[in-house]
Amino acid sequence: AEVAYHTAAVARRSKNAMIVADLPFGSYATPQAAFDNAVILMQAGAHMVKLEGGAWLADTVKFLTERSVPVCAHLGLTPQSVHQLGGYKVQGKTLESAEQLKADARLLQDMGASLLVLEAIPAALGKDVTDLLGMPTIGIGAGPDCSGQVLVMHDMLGVFPGHKAKFVKNFMDGQVGTIEGAVTAYVDAVSNRSFPAPEHCF
Repeated sequence: AEVAYHTAAVARRSKNAMIVADLPFGSYATPQAAFDNAVILMQAGAHMVKLEGGAWLADTVKFLTERSVPVCAHLGLTPQSVHQLGGYKVQGKTLESAEQLKADARLLQDMGASLLVLEAIPAALGKDVTDLLGMPTIGIGAGPDCSGQVLVMHDMLGVFPGHKAKFVKNFMDGQVGTIEGAVTAYVDAVSNRSFPAPEHCF
């Protein structure tokens, strides 16, 4: 209900942006549950739903896309599974885990996913996956060679208590102190490929 509420709030103000709403933890344990909850988010104004996980979601992705629900997949560090992963750690560092991630990406694309978020993986793996797929990739700590980039708004604005992730840059620094200025600086840095720089990559 909370994600639908916030999705609707974004949809009311958005004119051109594609709205991707996350299916919350526990809301897509079965294909039917995923569809029922995706319908709620789509009715609230989402254009696409995002879910986190690899091959185990293949049937769910197929079930959704066969029923006209566009799907964004999410591989690498999946925050909803962070306790199972042992914390916020870089994924895909071993040959075996990198190959598994690539296999999962191919499978999810074959099942109908049309967008893929790659989080906290080595830059070389981000490039390999992007080159492998026909669908766009959106990187967050996945190197400069993904199709696009994303950052959590609070991280972009320097509002991060405690540890700052390696892939984060505070775009409020050096600006006139406005959120608009920081967002513009971020967009410009991604567009001219100065971000992510090597120091932001694994």
